[in-house]
Amino acid sequence: MSEPRQSDISRPVSSNQTGLHSQLATTLQRHLDHPFRRPPAPHSVAAYQALAERLRAQPQPLVIDSFCGTGMSTQLLAQRHPDQLVVGIDQSAHRLQKHLPSPAGNYLLLQAQVEDIWALLLADGYRAQYHYLLYPNPWPKRKHLQRRVHGHGSFPLLLELGGYIELRSNWQLYVEEFGVAMHLAGRRGLIRQISGDPPLTLFEDKYRNSGHRLWAFTAAP
Repeated sequence: MSEPRQSDISRPVSSNQTGLHSQLATTLQRHLDHPFRRPPAPHSVAAYQALAERLRAQPQPLVIDSFCGTGMSTQLLAQRHPDQLVVGIDQSAHRLQKHLPSPAGNYLLLQAQVEDIWALLLADGYRAQYHYLLYPNPWPKRKHLQRRVHGHGSFPLLLELGGYIELRSNWQLYVEEFGVAMHLAGRRGLIRQISGDPPLTLFEDKYRNSGHRLWAFTAAP
């Protein structure tokens, strides 16, 4: 799972899938029945050590910003949640190197696979108060269902981390699929269209300025 690449021109998502994926429920149930056991990558384990040390030294409620890109959203979420530790996770060192640090001391950026950090947090007994998934790669081809967050084997880890969950996308079908997967897994939520103003991510700003409709799924704890 990863963010899409940025470009100067943003086109609406194009897909050969016109409705909810016919294998969504079957795929989800398979992942719920068979826990995600892939060992975390060494670079993810190394990145996690900084988070684990921070939480041991200064225990705080945890906010997760998965697929954080340049960390713009992490910085803004840290302002929104001043009494919590906001952790931005992205697999791309190139994107994270574009981050412009702020004086705010309540956020941390990790270059790692998100599913690895989810698994490591759970193994140490941590849970999330809030979990944001802002514009993950939609993987729009029908054959790529299992690369989407809700079709991936690590989806049960996200469920177990708990907390308030918010996913945003400029592809309505992606948000609808995510909402159905959450519902089937016992987490009911709300799908709505949002303005994206003010933007939380560079993608949100670009999509909004390109005239895309923006969608969000939210679920309370």
